Amino acid sequence: MTAALRVVLGEDHPIVREGISSMLTRHGIEVVAAVGDAVELVQVAQTHRPDVVITDIQMPPGLTDDGLQAALKIRETRPEVGVIVLSQFLDASYALDLVRDNPSGVGYLLKEKVGSAEVLTDAVRRVAEGGSALDPDVIASLVNRKRVSDPLDALTPKEREVLSLMAEGHSNSGIAAKLFVTVPAVERHVTGIFMKLGLQQAESGQHRRVLAVLHYLKS
Repeated sequence: MTAALRVVLGEDHPIVREGISSMLTRHGIEVVAAVGDAVELVQVAQTHRPDVVITDIQMPPGLTDDGLQAALKIRETRPEVGVIVLSQFLDASYALDLVRDNPSGVGYLLKEKVGSAEVLTDAVRRVAEGGSALDPDVIASLVNRKRVSDPLDALTPKEREVLSLMAEGHSNSGIAAKLFVTVPAVERHVTGIFMKLGLQQAESGQHRRVLAVLHYLKS
């Protein structure tokens, strides 16, 4: 049998912390530690070496972005650990901080969506596999912000739609199902995206995918 994914949870509200822990456990994900402080979160992540760390952004001791800073520190010291941050409010700057170097193995979800076990457990599994799980509302906020010039202008509307779904963490088959098209059609769009963004074929397919998403989010 496949070993259960191991998660460390950071959430300062006891009821919310217990609710998330119970939800994950019911769906076969092991919560090896659940804490209410960002400093302690970094410590238990080092001790337990989980597959994924889930943390609220606003946590003690500072109650500002302590949870996000803890996630960034964990990513810096243990890059193999996936991190998912939960936010009560949509703030694209937090998402950019999280993906500024590499969107692989990261997730950013709005708390209002986490009530769905399917959304949260799917995000945990994606991130554990090195994928991304970014809330569609966050993606829309990043895409719609003002730019002096947009390096993505060369993309067609359909290519932008495909790239947006890539940023959310969907595979080619998942994108095909979302757009009601064939997988080969999605593959053609992905190839077009790589070409227009100047991502050379010498890079591996997965690496080019990550670079395309990073280009998209930071442009």
